[in-house]
Amino acid sequence: MNKNNHHLADPVTWLNEYGNDLFCFARSRVRDSFTAEDLVQETLLAAYRSFASFSGKSSLKTWLMGILKHKIIDHYRKRQPEHSDDTIDDFSSSINGLFDKQEKWRIKPENWGDDPKNLYERQELMSVINACLDEMPKRMSQAYTLRELNGASTDELCDYFQTGKNNIGVIMYRARMLLRRCLEVNWFGSNK
Repeated sequence: MNKNNHHLADPVTWLNEYGNDLFCFARSRVRDSFTAEDLVQETLLAAYRSFASFSGKSSLKTWLMGILKHKIIDHYRKRQPEHSDDTIDDFSSSINGLFDKQEKWRIKPENWGDDPKNLYERQELMSVINACLDEMPKRMSQAYTLRELNGASTDELCDYFQTGKNNIGVIMYRARMLLRRCLEVNWFGSNK
C-alpha cells in the first residue's frame, strides 16, 4: 500500500467517508451526541498522528473503528464514578410496577417476533434504545452501556462503581428489564 497516497492520509476524506459510521457507533455507546462527536474527533486526530503505523492489513474503516473503540473505553476509564444520589433503592423503585410481590411479571414480556440482532442494526431502534437509556437512572444506564455495548467485564464494573458482584448483577438485571419494557412500549408497541 502506498502510504503517500493523499487520499488515504487525509482526515477530511476520512470524515466524509466514515464520519457518519463512526458517529453512529460512538453514539450507540455513550450517553450523548456531544461526547460521541468529541470521540470521533479524537479518533481522527489520533489516526492522523499515527497514520505511519497503519499497516494496511485491515481496511481504513476497520482501523478507524478500532481506534474509536479504544477512545470509548478510555472515555469510561477516565471518568470517575460520578457521585450520584442513585442507590440500589432507586433501581428498585424504577422497576416497582413491573413485578408483583412474588417477583412475577405483572405483564409478561411479549415475544418480539423478530431477530433482535437484525433489529439492533436499525438506526431507528438505536435511537429508541438511546432514549430508553437516557430515561434510566444514570448509574444503571452507565453500567448497561459499559457492559453490553463496550464489553466491560463484571470485575471492571465492580471497580468502576466500587461495589460487589452481586450488586452489579442486580443492576444489570434491572437495567435489562427496564430496557426491555421501554422497547416494548416505545418500539414494538408502536408497530415499527
